[in-house]
Amino acid sequence: MKRLALAAIFMTLPAASALQAQTAPTSAAPAPVPAAPVAVPLPTTSVGVNLNITPKRLTFDKRGSATVYIFNQGTTAAMFDISVADRVMIPTGDIKAISEVENTPEGKLAIGKLHSAKTLVRAVPIRATLAPGKGQTIRVRVEAPDSGAAEYRSHLTVTTLPPRDSGLTAEQAARQGPNELSFRVQTVFGLSIPLIVRTGPVDARAQIENVRLTYTDISPDGIAPPQRTPMLNLELVRSGTSSLFGNLEVKSATVSDKTPIGIARGVGVYTEIDRRSIRVPLRRAPKAGEQLNISFTDDDAKPGNVAARSTFTVG
Repeated sequence: MKRLALAAIFMTLPAASALQAQTAPTSAAPAPVPAAPVAVPLPTTSVGVNLNITPKRLTFDKRGSATVYIFNQGTTAAMFDISVADRVMIPTGDIKAISEVENTPEGKLAIGKLHSAKTLVRAVPIRATLAPGKGQTIRVRVEAPDSGAAEYRSHLTVTTLPPRDSGLTAEQAARQGPNELSFRVQTVFGLSIPLIVRTGPVDARAQIENVRLTYTDISPDGIAPPQRTPMLNLELVRSGTSSLFGNLEVKSATVSDKTPIGIARGVGVYTEIDRRSIRVPLRRAPKAGEQLNISFTDDDAKPGNVAARSTFTVG
């Protein structure tokens, strides 16, 4: 019979996971086919870091440089891999690794429209080890051609690497019984920010379409029990050669209080899609017949400029 040892399951968030396994036979003599191994999990381990990255996005002209700062807010020293990778936005607004969506219809469409900036961008260093409470400056330099696409984009990705002792030890492997499958889960976290390179004037126009009101049960803070919450659903439509980035705001045109009843900040629509679905939680349930004013304000090339408006009357 065989003793099986599963070394680790590495999950890069939000990228895919990788699985490694190895076998160690206890005898060279032939044996009957064994029963299916029983999974016996070892203690789950984690990297033990809380990574912060600033800023959350970078935009460049044809040539230039900038710095990104990463900070280990956790209690354990950790090693970080720093790379530039391509990711695409799908119509739900989710940003996915190419490998996650390359075999889906919506993914294929998005990948076909993406203009990668990987060959235009250099980021150094490519690896850093940070003690708890320590940071590292990453230098990003861009050089784009004088002609080509109007906007290129890739993502600066910072990923924690698992500790060197994260695998199954010899002692742990020796303690396994016959037909026993042991494994250790090692979670590897990653953060990424967009790197946008523009070779000409910004050309981005926005529209708000297909507005409707729904209700769903969500937790207000991720901890408290779910509550029935009004949600304003809409589609933000992009046209032109550049991406959109800004803030959505919902106000009532009917009541005297002009405080926004719904806000969604940092909303983007990248050039590989023409529209994306957005849900904006509202602070209160609008009354029947109440008119809502919805605005999208640019926070990119023309900060503060209202790029799109729409009105919606609650049925």
